[in-house]
Amino acid sequence: IGVVKVHRVHTVACIPFGSTGLRTQDLMEWQPDEQGLQQVLQLLKDSQSPNTATQRAVQQKLEQLNQFPDFNNYLIFVLTRLKSEVVYGYLFSPSLADEPTRSLSGLILKNNVKAHYQNFPPAVADFIKQECLSSIGDPSPLIRATIGILITTIASKGELQTWPELLPQLCNLLNSEDYNTCEGSFGALQKICEDSSELLDSDALNRPLNIMIPKFLQFFKHCSPKIRSHAIACVNQFIIGRAQALMDNIDTFIESLFALAADEDSEVRKNVCRALVMLLEVRVDRLIPHMHSIVQYMLQRTQDPDENVALEACEFWLTLAEQPICKDVLSGHLVQLIPILVNGMKYSEIDIILLKGDVEEDEAIPDSEQDIKPRFHKSRTVTLQHEGGEGEEGEDIDEDDDDDDDTLSDWNLRKCSAAALDVLANVFRDELLPHLLPLLKDLLFHPDWVIKESGILVLGAIAEGCVQGMVPYLPELIPHLIQCLCDKKALVRSIACWTLSRYAHWVVSQPPDAYLKPLMTELLKRILDGNKRVQEAACSAFATLEEEACTELVPYLGFILDTLVFAFGKYQHKNLLILYDAIGTLADSVGHHLNQPEYIQKLMPPLIQKWNELKDEDKDLFPLLECLSSVATALQNGFLPYCEPVYQRCVTLVQKTLAQAMMYNQHPEQYEAPDKDFMIVALDLLSGLAEGLGGHVEQLVAHSNIMTLLFQCMQDTMPEVRQSSFALLGDLTKACFLHVKPCIAEFMPILGLNLNPEFISVCNNATWAIGEISIQMGEFNLHDCIQFYSRGYTCRITDTEDVVNTRKQAGGDCAGAEMEPYVGLVLNNLVEIINRPNTPKTLLENTAITIGRLGYVCPQEVAPMLPQFIRPWCQSLRNIRDNEEKDSAFRGICLMIGVNPGGVVQDFIFFCDAVASWVNPKEDLRDMFYKILHGFKAQVGEENWQQFCEQFPLQLKERLSACY
Repeated sequence: IGVVKVHRVHTVACIPFGSTGLRTQDLMEWQPDEQGLQQVLQLLKDSQSPNTATQRAVQQKLEQLNQFPDFNNYLIFVLTRLKSEVVYGYLFSPSLADEPTRSLSGLILKNNVKAHYQNFPPAVADFIKQECLSSIGDPSPLIRATIGILITTIASKGELQTWPELLPQLCNLLNSEDYNTCEGSFGALQKICEDSSELLDSDALNRPLNIMIPKFLQFFKHCSPKIRSHAIACVNQFIIGRAQALMDNIDTFIESLFALAADEDSEVRKNVCRALVMLLEVRVDRLIPHMHSIVQYMLQRTQDPDENVALEACEFWLTLAEQPICKDVLSGHLVQLIPILVNGMKYSEIDIILLKGDVEEDEAIPDSEQDIKPRFHKSRTVTLQHEGGEGEEGEDIDEDDDDDDDTLSDWNLRKCSAAALDVLANVFRDELLPHLLPLLKDLLFHPDWVIKESGILVLGAIAEGCVQGMVPYLPELIPHLIQCLCDKKALVRSIACWTLSRYAHWVVSQPPDAYLKPLMTELLKRILDGNKRVQEAACSAFATLEEEACTELVPYLGFILDTLVFAFGKYQHKNLLILYDAIGTLADSVGHHLNQPEYIQKLMPPLIQKWNELKDEDKDLFPLLECLSSVATALQNGFLPYCEPVYQRCVTLVQKTLAQAMMYNQHPEQYEAPDKDFMIVALDLLSGLAEGLGGHVEQLVAHSNIMTLLFQCMQDTMPEVRQSSFALLGDLTKACFLHVKPCIAEFMPILGLNLNPEFISVCNNATWAIGEISIQMGEFNLHDCIQFYSRGYTCRITDTEDVVNTRKQAGGDCAGAEMEPYVGLVLNNLVEIINRPNTPKTLLENTAITIGRLGYVCPQEVAPMLPQFIRPWCQSLRNIRDNEEKDSAFRGICLMIGVNPGGVVQDFIFFCDAVASWVNPKEDLRDMFYKILHGFKAQVGEENWQQFCEQFPLQLKERLSACY
C-alpha cells in the first residue's frame, strides 16, 4: 500500500500519502491511483474475513495508513464513487466494490473522523464534506445511511459552526423530486437532530430550528411513509428540551400528530405514540382538552399488531401515572385498560425461545460469560435504625424489583405492561382490584402454563400498591403460589419465586408455621433446582425473605446453611455471585446468632476456599468481599481465626489500587486507569472487620499502614472511594481510637471539606465519622453527667453562669478541649445541612446526631447556634430508635440548653416532642429531661405553662404527663 499515489489532472508529479499538496480548488479534479485503489479495496474485503490472523493484519495496516490523512480521500471515494465496475476508465471486480464494502469504507472513515479529524488537512476535510453532500441521494439505502452517519460525525466534531452550508443544503435537498435525495437528506438531518439538539436551538448557530421545525412539519403529509416517519422523528428530538421553535408551533404539531394517528405505516404510528408520551411529560396542558381521545387511541395502539408500536404506546400509561391528573383521566377507562395490560404480560413465542423456556434442566451447562452482567459495588452508607425497624429508603438503596426477565435485557412489552400495572396499582390502590380479581382467578388456575405464568406476574406487580385489598385473599393465594414453586415448567417456578418475595412482608407477619416455614422450605428446594434460572430467582427471593424475617430465621439456621453451602458445589458462575448475596443478607439479618461454632464450621470453609481461588484482579472478588463483610460483622469474635489473611489482603488491594492510580496519573499514556471498585470493596470489608471484631482489630491495625492509606483514600477524586473511607474511619474510631487519634489534625480538615450535600452519601459518612471522633476525643464519662445534674441544678431560662461553673467542676471543659479547635471547621456546614430543604432523611439524622455529639463535648462552642438548628434537630431524631448514638446526641442537646437556655425557647414544643419520642431513656438522661422540662415550667409560671400545653397534640400531652 506504500506505493499508492494520488494523481491530479494537469499535473505529472505523483503525490504520496501524507502530502498536503492537495488544494481546495483541485478537489473536483482529484482521482485515485488505480493500483492504490485496488489495494484499498482488497484491504476492505480482507477486513470482512472471519479469520483472526487476517483481521489482525488488516488492523495493523489500517493503523499504518491512518498516519496519512490522504488515505481518507480513498475511503470517501470508495463510499461515494464506486457505483459501477468501471471508474475513470479503470475496470474493477464487482466483488471488490459491492455495497457492504463501500459502506465499510464509510464506517472506517467515520472512525477516523472521530479519532483524528482535527489533524485532517483542510483540503481533505473539504473533499469529504463535498462528497457527502453530493452523494446523499445514493440509490442504495445502506450507502445513504452510511453517508448520514458520516455527516453527523463530522457535525459532532464542532463542524456545525464551521460548515454553514450543511443545514441549508440538507433542508433544500428535502424539496428534491428524487425520492432518494429527499430520504437521504432526512436521514442525515434526523441523526443531526439526535446528536446536536441543544446546539440547533442555540444562538451559536443563529437558531436554525426556527426554520427547520416548520419545514419538518410540512413533511408530515408527505406521500412516502418513510419521509413522514423521518419528519416526526426529527421534531420529537426537541420535545423534552422544550425547544422554543417547537413551543411556538406546538398546536400545529399536535394537530399534525392527530392527523397521522391512523397511519398505515407502523414506524409512523410508533413515532406518533412516542411524541404523545413525551408531550404528556412536558406539555400536558396542551393535551388535556383532547385527553379522552388520546386515551382511546393509546388503548388501541397498546394492542397494535406491531410490538414496537405497542411498546411505545404502553409507555404512555407509565408516564401518565406520574401526572397529578392520572386518577381523574383514567378512572373511567380502567375497565378497558387493565385487561390490555394483563394480556401484554404474557410471554411471546420469541420470548420463550430466547429464554429457552422448554429447557427444564440446564444446571450442568457452563454459563456464557457474556450473560453475566457487569456488577458494580455500592459503597457503604451509614444509616440509623428507626422506630418499627424499617430500613431507610434513602438515596443509596436500589430496589431491584424487576420481574425475573433479566436475560431479556431489552425493554419489551411484557416488562412495560408489568411496570405500568405496578405504578397504576400505586396510584389507584385497591380501586384496581374489582377490575383485576375476576381476571386473576381465571389466569392463576389456567391449564396453559404461559397464561398461568402471566397471572402470577400480575399478582406480583400489584403486591405493593394493592397490598391492603389483597390481604383477605392471601391465605388462599400464598399456598397456591407455594405449590407453583413445584410446577413442571421452570418459567412458572421462577416467577412464583419473585411474586412470593413481593409478599414476604405479609408472610413474616403471620404465625411462622402458617406460611413462613412452608415458604422457606420450598424456596430452599428451589435454590437447589436443576434449572439455573429458577436457582437465580429462588436465591434472590430468599434474600428478600431474609431481610423481612430477620431473627425469625434463627431456629432454621442449620437447615438454611446446609442448603446454601450445598449450592456452592452445584452453581455455575453467574448464580454463584447471587449466592454470595444471599449469604451476606442472611448474616445481616440474623447478626450475632450466626456466631455458633457449628454454623461457622459449615459456612466459612467454602467461603475461604473461594477467597483463596480468586486472584486480586478477579471481579468476582466484589460480591465475595461484600459477603465476607456482612459475615465478619455478624460473627464478631467468631471471625477471629480467619481475620488476619482477609485483613492483609484488603490492605494489599487498597495499596495496589492507589499505586496504580498514581502511575496512571503521572503517565496516562503508559498505564491503564485502575478499577477503583477493588479498593472500595476492600475498604468496606475492613469496615465490616472493624465493626465485627471491635477491639480485636487493634493488633491488625497496629501492624499495617492502613492509616496512611486511609489518608490517601479520603482525598481520592472518586466520591465512592471517599464514601467508603469515611465509613472505615468511623468504624476504626469506634474500634481502636488509639490509632486514629494521632491522625485527627490531618483528618478533620478533610472531613470538613466533604460536608457537601451535593455528594449525599460522601457527606453522610463524613458527618457520621465526625460524630464518632467527637465522642471519642472529648467524651466525659456518665459519672460526670450524673454528678452535674445530681447537684440539684434547676434549669433557669436566664442564668447560664451556674451551668458553666458546674460543668467546669465536673471536668467537662478539659475533656472537650482537644475537640474545640475543630468545631469551627465543621459546625457551620452541619447547621446549613440540617436546614437544607429536601435533604434525605439519613443525612438529616446523622447530621443531627453529630451536632448533638459536638455539643456534648464542646457545649460552649456549639450552644450559641442553638436557635439555628434546634427545630430541625428535634424533628430529625424523633423517629429513630433508642440507642447509644441517640443517647449521646440528646445528652449534648441538654448540655447546650444548659449553656444557652434562651436558644430553645421559641421551639420548645419541638424539644418536648423529641423527648417524648424516647421509649426507655437511661435514668440519668431521663433526669436531664425532667430538670429541663420542670425548669422551663417553673420559669414561665403555671398559667403560661398551661396555655403552652394547650398547643400539644393529645398523645404528646399524655406521654409527657405520664413520664415526667
